[in-house]
Amino acid sequence: MRPADVIINADYILTMDPDLTVAQKGAIAVRNGKILAVGDADHISRTFTSSETIDGAGKVAFPGLVNTHTHAAMVHFRGLADDLPLKVWLEEHIWPAEGRWLSPEFVGDAVELACLEMLRSGITVYNDMYFFGDAIARATKKIGMRAVVGVGILDFPSKSANTPDEYFANAENFIKAWAGDELIVPNIAPHAPYTCSPENMMRAKKVAEQYDVPLHVHLSETQWEVGEIQKRYGRTPIALLENIGFLDERVLAAHCVWPTDEEIGILAQRNVGVSHCIESNLKLASGIAPVTKMLKAGVRVTFGTDGAASNNDLNILSEMSTAAKVHKAVSGDPTALSAKQAMLMATRWGAEAIGLGGVTGSLDEGKSADIVLADLDKPHLTPLYDMYSHIVYSMRASDIDTVLVNGRVIIKGRKLMTADEGEIMARSSEWGRKIKEADTRC
Repeated sequence: MRPADVIINADYILTMDPDLTVAQKGAIAVRNGKILAVGDADHISRTFTSSETIDGAGKVAFPGLVNTHTHAAMVHFRGLADDLPLKVWLEEHIWPAEGRWLSPEFVGDAVELACLEMLRSGITVYNDMYFFGDAIARATKKIGMRAVVGVGILDFPSKSANTPDEYFANAENFIKAWAGDELIVPNIAPHAPYTCSPENMMRAKKVAEQYDVPLHVHLSETQWEVGEIQKRYGRTPIALLENIGFLDERVLAAHCVWPTDEEIGILAQRNVGVSHCIESNLKLASGIAPVTKMLKAGVRVTFGTDGAASNNDLNILSEMSTAAKVHKAVSGDPTALSAKQAMLMATRWGAEAIGLGGVTGSLDEGKSADIVLADLDKPHLTPLYDMYSHIVYSMRASDIDTVLVNGRVIIKGRKLMTADEGEIMARSSEWGRKIKEADTRC
């Protein structure tokens, strides 16, 4: 008998491994935060011994969901300026609010709330782009979640820096401080082609190469952006970044709503990961990304929530459901973006796109034990014919019962085990009161 720290049982286990193995009446053995084995429960019980067992009767286990694009701290601006175009929303409301309120304390409190929300919907890792990276990383690590934390780069001043040199100094200091951390992966995040010059884009790429970290960028999100970049540089955003040599497998490009067919080929050729944020794109009327074309071309498309100020939640389950339905409608093909594809986008492909494919995204031996248990004993999940369809089309965040990150139980019985939920929400409500009472355009 081999020792394990915990054995997790479940009626169904979706491994999302390369063979898409599904175990019925299965179990997962975990030791030192890593998966030792996945398989038949009887076999696991005969092979491993553990003083702790998690009873997954009536539940399905699957890899923690991956949110490949968000701005976690923007939960404090949820609902602040809705029903507006992206440019107006950003320039006239969000940037002024950030200029007034952003601080390490604000960001840390907001990220704790965001982590609570994401964990309770089955997300175990997120890819962030924002400011005050140390506050983001500390808050995330306190909660026990996994994150790729990108330090934002802009051409113009913000609350976190006044010059490009200062932005880059912040980024390098953050990368050095968090390199090798078990849960936090630092990265660098030039905001977008319309807010970062080609020179600063390439400067960010050089930093990423020097420290071997990912790159995170908004790309081709709106028609306005496409037109603006064409005016400035005579090329579309994706063509511009291809021309300067920015695009490669290190890049996670958020949105990609308006690529041409030629640019889709470029994304595939350069192995760029794409984060599809359909609910944010719908709400801001940015458009509908050509996901089925990208998938057919071999682009690794994944799911992101964007920030809660433009979505307005952090729920990959709803992103999967919305995307799978919308792309069937716009393509006229009911087989487009199947439930199985959607699950891959939300798990293994998502982890691969942010450089964590060897760490998480599937329940494989040797990977980190980032595991979700969802309750199937619900009216809207009865009867059961196809588990992938159940998760994508019927499952809700409220069905998530237990979440482990790195083998540690973070959510148990829908309750956060690592911090006081009431205290987190009380602090965020107090920030909301201050923001509501103030003139947020200042």
